[in-house]
Amino acid sequence: MATLTGLTFGGKEWLPKFVQAIDQHKCIGCARCFKACGRGVLGLKGVNDEGEFVDDEDEDEIEKKVMTIANAANCIGCEACSRVCPKNCYTHAPLALAIA
Repeated sequence: MATLTGLTFGGKEWLPKFVQAIDQHKCIGCARCFKACGRGVLGLKGVNDEGEFVDDEDEDEIEKKVMTIANAANCIGCEACSRVCPKNCYTHAPLALAIA
């Protein structure tokens, strides 16, 4: 199985690694990654004290907010989110391609 590769402006080969998961237990909801991502991949969601997502942002039961992957298809594999994360919450992986 092959992996997707790209080229930098200087012609060097580059292996993009796409966001796979965010560890909600480590995430402190600082939103540094949200600000670093210009592609709209991430979203901040409220979590109650049982660790369940809360849909209504106005509810009093929100314990904290954590980052989620809102639009994974928009990820370009730059890993900017991971580089600014102070808690090392991100998992990235290259895109495997099936060649027929």
